[in-house]
Amino acid sequence: EGRDPAGITTQDPELMKRVDPIAAGRRLANYLKVMTLEAQTIARACGKNSLHNLEPEDLVALSIEAAAMAGVPLAGTNWIPGKGGF
Repeated sequence: EGRDPAGITTQDPELMKRVDPIAAGRRLANYLKVMTLEAQTIARACGKNSLHNLEPEDLVALSIEAAAMAGVPLAGTNWIPGKGGF
């Protein structure tokens, strides 16, 4: 409807004043940089030297609840809660 209250996707000139595109761009760039660094840290924790070396088998959960919600195996097992036995 063009009335995004944050002013990001709005067409309303008054709402558009809420977003400084330069500052928003910097925040987005910072967010993407930090997410990349965190993903690289996770890859290293899996014993990989690059994000490109991660495989589906590297995706596991550290708690039963997280495994059930994400539908991935519990770390150290092949068990996905709610999908059958060990």
